Amino acid sequence: MAAEVGTSNMPAGRDEIDDIEVDAFVQAMSRRHGYDFSGYAPASLKRRVQSLVPALSVQHVGELTARVLRDDAMVAQVVSRLSVPVSEMFRNPAVFRKLRDEVFPLLASYPQINIWQAGCAHGQEVYSLAILLKEAGLYDRCQIYATDFSDEALARAQEGIFPIRDARLYSENYLAAGGRHTLSDYYHARYDFMKLDARLRERVTFANHNLVCDGVFCEAQLILCRNVLIYFSDALQDRVLGLFRNSLVRGGVLCLGNRESIRFAPSARDFVPLDAELRLYRNAGAMP
Repeated sequence: MAAEVGTSNMPAGRDEIDDIEVDAFVQAMSRRHGYDFSGYAPASLKRRVQSLVPALSVQHVGELTARVLRDDAMVAQVVSRLSVPVSEMFRNPAVFRKLRDEVFPLLASYPQINIWQAGCAHGQEVYSLAILLKEAGLYDRCQIYATDFSDEALARAQEGIFPIRDARLYSENYLAAGGRHTLSDYYHARYDFMKLDARLRERVTFANHNLVCDGVFCEAQLILCRNVLIYFSDALQDRVLGLFRNSLVRGGVLCLGNRESIRFAPSARDFVPLDAELRLYRNAGAMP
């Protein structure tokens, strides 16, 4: 009697083939280049990897995998496009106003202030923070660590050059955040670009750090990581929250993005809300 044919021998459908290709790409990036995307939310990662196909002029994800295995020059482009560096100066101004009004007075009690901006992308929020710290008289006591896993994003952040077309939005956000002057005091306009004052970088260190696999970066009084965790799986979100807990001093403040929630993460027990709506938390695990 002939053996029955199991479903495992049935040809794979298009969706299954796509998943296999993405899995192979993730393994190739991890084993060949050390970039681990395995903890990213699967649906989001799949969309982002597939978007690389037309952007990098390849026929399919399988070809992309073959290229990154052999072409080191393509890896920088891949990492840059997967890092989703989307932001603006003083994004969600209410958050920056809250930092200015309630968090900065807490920071003022420290003789030396360490701030970690994790996932800094192109640096808009780093410069926003530097401006408000200057206006609060705290900047000279600060060391801001701006990190990202994309060297290309870090290079652009260090330049501090943004399209002038965004200046009006940035100025409106600055005033809504409680800015005390005019944003144009902090940049020089030339042609189609605005270049931020180099003095805003004097207390900023830009460095490569991968939240997925790297450890504690510094001991900080304030950590900002806005709209990065939304791309991570639940397990990876909890891992990163634990990393932030271990990096914060007693009562240190964590600022997340407005689309992110820590309610379902086991590490959430280590944080108490400073303003839950604005996603500001204090490190309860280290508080007396």
